Amino acid sequence: MVDRDAAVPLYYQIYLQLRDEILSGQRPFGSAMPTEHELAELFGVSRITARRVLNELAEQRYVERKRRLGTTVIFKSPAKPIEADIDQAMDSLMALGSGTTVNVIEVNREKPNPTVAAALQVDAGEDVIRAVRIRYLDGTPIGYVVSYVPGDLAGLITPGNLGKGPILQLLADAGYKAVHADQTIGALQADPKLAQALEIAPLAALLRISRTSYDANERPFLLTFAHYRSDKFTIRLDLHGTRYAVN
Repeated sequence: MVDRDAAVPLYYQIYLQLRDEILSGQRPFGSAMPTEHELAELFGVSRITARRVLNELAEQRYVERKRRLGTTVIFKSPAKPIEADIDQAMDSLMALGSGTTVNVIEVNREKPNPTVAAALQVDAGEDVIRAVRIRYLDGTPIGYVVSYVPGDLAGLITPGNLGKGPILQLLADAGYKAVHADQTIGALQADPKLAQALEIAPLAALLRISRTSYDANERPFLLTFAHYRSDKFTIRLDLHGTRYAVN
């Protein structure tokens, strides 16, 4: 989870990861942050390093630290959700998939962390399937994508299947069509792991897209975190409307 050989200090690597989790909504407003002891164990660092991470988050007004009450997220996204046609959005994602190639890094069955369990509405003890891919355009890596699905979809999410096309298409062909999705888009700096995978410098700017897809029964069946190089990926919107038209 941290690169001890990287030029980026350990505390800052951890700070970036936690900050990005807050900005993306993985750690929502009012949620409790890990304690210094829990952070130290999680990342294999000293309590002093863990304390520095939490203090830095507090100084930047992402969290609030109170004695005996712990550390709580106080960041609130000012963004109001924009409603859009999901079919058009999914078509754009399919087009991205068809215009690029993918390298499947790993597909594993594992226990979900609290963020993944909450998003997929599964119990912490249930298995989920985690798939990691790197997407290429003309031989250049442009995106590092991590997806999670409930454990009962394990038969669909295999390296062979993922190499054939976008995961959304794979699931749709099996009857799991997205009729609703929650998506957030934000910016972050590349940690050493992402920098190496995308062949960019540590702390380079990335675009992060987090998306939870739901079926017709409002069951979440796909959680995806996609990280795209800012020098290779742009989002284009074609906006229409008459609400503010001048006669």
